[in-house]
Amino acid sequence: MFGLIPKEEKFFAMFRDMSHNIIEGAQLLKDMLDNFDDPVASQRKIKEVEHKGDTITHDIIKKLNKSFITPFDREDIYALSAALDDILDLIDASAQRFVMYNVEKPTPESKELAFLILKSCQTIDKTVALLGGKLEPISAYCIEVNALENEADRVCREAISRLFDEEKDPIQLIKWKEIYETLETATDKCEDAANILESVVVKNA
Repeated sequence: MFGLIPKEEKFFAMFRDMSHNIIEGAQLLKDMLDNFDDPVASQRKIKEVEHKGDTITHDIIKKLNKSFITPFDREDIYALSAALDDILDLIDASAQRFVMYNVEKPTPESKELAFLILKSCQTIDKTVALLGGKLEPISAYCIEVNALENEADRVCREAISRLFDEEKDPIQLIKWKEIYETLETATDKCEDAANILESVVVKNA
């Protein structure tokens, strides 16, 4: 059994706050696409969550700069906070594109990608919850995030392939290609965070 040095446990709580906030943003994005009644209002709520995430990230960095002893490597704390912040930035960027491009109706593929983003964020949250305790299960969760990213990559590729086969309007093609790629990039960012968490496990084994 192994764990992280139980010093400055406030970091663990702050990372948990951040991962809970990310789930809130991912759930709002999924709800936005499932019930596309008022995308502008939905995007506004996501932006508020993204602002809260920026504040938590800022607080983590501020605490890191003031802490003499940290529970794991300083560069990993910085990298993890940045990676988690990136996930929320991409969730917000995805929501923005539906509003900016005046999308009338989400496609089944965009809804599936939003579902995969939420699943990835929920898995990241389970991983972050283990910081400060037994780290062994983290590797299994990281594998799960990787599998979800691979699935999102497949959905995105097939969606773009279908666009080029079926979409005759070049403007619509450009819009939807960017939307699909932005949604898929959110799962890439989840994988980045998972890789950092797995690195923490290896270093603290």
